[in-house]
Amino acid sequence: MAGTGVRVDHTTTSGTFSLDGQTFDVDNNVWVVGDDEECVVIDAPHDVAPILDLVGGRRVRAILCTHAHDDHVRVAPRLREQTGAPILLHPDDKPVWELTHPAELWDADLADGQEVEVAGTRLTVLHTPGHAPGAVCFHAPDLGCVFTGDTLFQGGPGATGRSFSDYDKIVASIRARLFALPADTVVHTGHGDDTTVGAEREALGA
Repeated sequence: MAGTGVRVDHTTTSGTFSLDGQTFDVDNNVWVVGDDEECVVIDAPHDVAPILDLVGGRRVRAILCTHAHDDHVRVAPRLREQTGAPILLHPDDKPVWELTHPAELWDADLADGQEVEVAGTRLTVLHTPGHAPGAVCFHAPDLGCVFTGDTLFQGGPGATGRSFSDYDKIVASIRARLFALPADTVVHTGHGDDTTVGAEREALGA
């Protein structure tokens, strides 16, 4: 079971998302999982300051990237500089990462089935390609939740109309990996409100 005091903290940051020559204003969710001593950060969108505020004085064990679109990794290298934490990304997202950070790399690869430990609990990596080739979700069974980035939102799958994305793949990923989780699993998304696996399973007719 999860260690004593393990919790999920949340903030929202605002900025832009750019791809294929288009730029959009977006609000991004930032999730921090840990206890009073240590934590991991899930995605580093637009601004380091609110992320550090959410972290407080805790040790950041890792910066976990759900995928490499610029509105999810823009300040990851700066957050690494300020915390000393490694950046973890699925290697299939290398071409996407290079659009934002052509001169810098992440520190370690994420792999399907990998477990990231923090504060006595574990996040299991689920490779869910579709929105991006290296998109992943982080399942925290002890906490009854999954962090889906832009793979699954309240109301359905993430967008697939741009480079490196594929609608059939994202739907297959959601059906095989996310809908296999318990129905009451809370879905913490990359943008917008929470939902549950059961609600989205019903909405997608699965």
